[in-house]
Amino acid sequence: MSTKVLICDDSSVARKQLSKLLPADWTVTVLFAEHGAQALEILEAEDVSLMFLDLNMPVLDGYHTLERMKASGIDTKVIVVSGDVQAQALERVKSLGAIDFLKKPATKDIIKTTLEGHGFLSEDDSAKESLALADEGIEFSLNDCLQEVSNVAMGRAASVLADMLGVFIKLPVPNVNMLEVSELQMALGYNGESNRYSAVSQGFVATGIALEALLVFSDSSFPDMAKLLGYEDELDKSSEVELLMDVSSALVGPFILALARQLNIDFSDSHPVVLGQHVKNDHLINAKKAAWKQTLAVEITYEVENYQVSCDLILLFTEDSVATLENLLSYLSEDE
Repeated sequence: MSTKVLICDDSSVARKQLSKLLPADWTVTVLFAEHGAQALEILEAEDVSLMFLDLNMPVLDGYHTLERMKASGIDTKVIVVSGDVQAQALERVKSLGAIDFLKKPATKDIIKTTLEGHGFLSEDDSAKESLALADEGIEFSLNDCLQEVSNVAMGRAASVLADMLGVFIKLPVPNVNMLEVSELQMALGYNGESNRYSAVSQGFVATGIALEALLVFSDSSFPDMAKLLGYEDELDKSSEVELLMDVSSALVGPFILALARQLNIDFSDSHPVVLGQHVKNDHLINAKKAAWKQTLAVEITYEVENYQVSCDLILLFTEDSVATLENLLSYLSEDE
């Protein structure tokens, strides 16, 4: 009887990619879950020996999944595979019972070495039949693929900011949509009439791709962010710009670098500029309406745990970039 392995990740792209990395001579039946709640149902019903678990998922994330497994006495071994590479993420999942932590994207060699290290592979496996996969029957869209590479880039950037501030950054599932620019304000959730924001904008170009990265702060985030960054004097407009640039440098640069590596391209960048200070949301969005009719938008909200700090990193790709992105991301949906 083959070993049962569960892959739990909200990304269909990530589930397929990870299943392809498992040793072809390892006799396993692979099951899939889209979030932690679904994974727990499977673990209750099936005799699963090993679960590969993502951390940032809707419904029930990886941390809460591990907590519920521990509370319920479910003894399935768990290897976390995540784009969240913060040191505190590793510490937390180990304390909750995970036997190992692998950063996305993993490789065949890393997966094999990890499985061998935990006793899941033996010399006899080389003579066994190939693995059996539960067929998901899913074709991946551009949005699916861009969401997964953005997830990895998001984690790299969060790790830099977490180290700089000495905090833990709570991460979401990246939101990816093709939008009419006129719909951008509503789609990104900036609808509070009383709220005011400040933002930094920076442009990036590569062959066939042009995008603008916006880092958007609500006014309510400034006091705690200033405290974390060691600003002792009362903030004025000049020091707020300095703060914005510091955070932009920590988030935008590492994000774009991680994205470029996954796309196997190099970006050229413009100097970051302040898009607005203490303005209403429509002022920030209106600045983009004149440039494009449509945009491929990626939105990520970074929240600092135990502090009133939240900022949005928004990537706006020109509609002319879509074809190039589809081509560069096609490797994620290819079968070996």
